[in-house]
Amino acid sequence: MLTSLAAGIALGLSLIVAIGAQNTYVLQQGMLRRYVLPVVAVCVASDVVLIGCGVAGLGVVVADRPTLIAVAKWGGVAVLASYGLRAAWSAARSGVLDTGSAHGAATTTTAVTTALALTWLNPHVYLDTVLLLGTAAARYGDYRWWFGAGAAVGSLVWFTALGFGAGRMSGLLRRPGTWRVLNTAIAATVLALAVRLATMPLVTF
Repeated sequence: MLTSLAAGIALGLSLIVAIGAQNTYVLQQGMLRRYVLPVVAVCVASDVVLIGCGVAGLGVVVADRPTLIAVAKWGGVAVLASYGLRAAWSAARSGVLDTGSAHGAATTTTAVTTALALTWLNPHVYLDTVLLLGTAAARYGDYRWWFGAGAAVGSLVWFTALGFGAGRMSGLLRRPGTWRVLNTAIAATVLALAVRLATMPLVTF
C-alpha cells in the first residue's frame, strides 16, 4: 500500500512539475496574490478527477476515439496559442499580462475560467493523467487506487506550493521589467507547446 502511494506521488510530481501553461498561470496568479485559492483548487480538483478517470481505465476508451482526440488537440492548440499571444502582446506593450484588468484576472470567474481552459483544453493534461498515470496505476492491481491517491497528493502539494509560494516573490513586481521578462518567458513556453501540439501525430496521444 505505502509503496503504491509513494510511487504515485513520485510519478505524479514528475509529470506535473514540468513547465507548462497551467503552471505558468498558477505562478502568475501567485505572484499577483490574486485568486490564488480558487485557481489552485481548480487545478488540484481537475487533476483528482482526471487521475481517477485514468485509474478507472478511461484511457483505453479515449485511445479508441480518434475524433475526440482530434477535437481535443485542436481545441488545445487554440487555447494555448491565444494565451501565449496575449502574454507576448502584454510583454511588448506594458509588461503586465492583461487578462481583464491592469494586473491579471479581473474577477474570480475570469481566473477560474482561465484555469479551467488551460487545464481541460490542453490534451497534454489527458496524456499525463488519464493515459500515463492510468497505465502506470494498472500495474499495481488492487492497490491502483492507492497509486492514484499518491498522484493526487503530489498534485495538491505542487500546486499549493507553487501558488502560495510564488506570493513570496511579489516584491519582484515592483522592479522595472519583471513582468516583461516573465511574460516573455510565458509566451515562449506556451507558444512552443502550441506548435508542438499542432505538429504532434494523433497516434502519440
